[in-house]
Amino acid sequence: MSQTVLEPGGHQSCLGCTRRQDSWWAGPTATVATILAFIIYSTWAAFQGEHYYAEPYLSPFYSPLLLIKPDVAGGAPLDHAWFAGWPEWIPAFVTPAFFILIFPGAFRFTCYYYRKAYYRSFVASPPGCAVGARMPGTYDGERRLLAFQNLHRYALYFALGFIVVLTWDALIAFMKYNPATDRREFGVGVGTLVLCLNTTLLACFTFGCNSFRHLVGGNVNAYSKHPVRFKLWSWVTVLNRRHMEFAWLSLFSVGLTDLYVRLVSMGIITDYNTWGF
Repeated sequence: MSQTVLEPGGHQSCLGCTRRQDSWWAGPTATVATILAFIIYSTWAAFQGEHYYAEPYLSPFYSPLLLIKPDVAGGAPLDHAWFAGWPEWIPAFVTPAFFILIFPGAFRFTCYYYRKAYYRSFVASPPGCAVGARMPGTYDGERRLLAFQNLHRYALYFALGFIVVLTWDALIAFMKYNPATDRREFGVGVGTLVLCLNTTLLACFTFGCNSFRHLVGGNVNAYSKHPVRFKLWSWVTVLNRRHMEFAWLSLFSVGLTDLYVRLVSMGIITDYNTWGF
């Protein structure tokens, strides 16, 4: 009786070859579909440059607003910009989202969990446990083309800054401008809860990052001598155990938050709230 030749690690020598009887392909297929859908939507939303603001809600794809194009449908008031004016030399297709999306995108794309997810799904290296890989024995990790992924630890610092900014966005979403009184008034809307939930999930994803875990508790030989760092490391470890779940939940939440703000700004849906104006 002939035996199937296995590569080191238990993978069979041809792509997709396996003795598994379960639907091992379902996970990689869902990953491809979900990530592609997010990339397509976020790219489309970034190029729109409009309907990213519905008082007092700001889409996370456009936060922080470094520059604002004037006279844009569904755009934020000019006083929301960090820097005044929109330089004339900037090409017309550029939107405020272009200046900031590269940073959270880089953090997410180089995340250790996402590496495993898209290596298995997009590169088929390997597509599943005990399933034949695309190029058995030729995987080089992050030593060549993907060497830039080792910058993940530096992308973390930008991601931490974005959590601060998005937390501020969520807090000011409780204060809506009333043109009748010319002041902001406290209240709660569905959009307020959406922004708060999105920020919470993004914070759980960011603070559960392996790089953040190393930042607060790495390079320590004896935790008994560093009780504060040990406590921080323990808290981060709790989130790190659910890093995969928070990675997907935050991916959905940031896209759905932009969609919610966009639909409210366009008048397609109503934001139910306590302000009444």
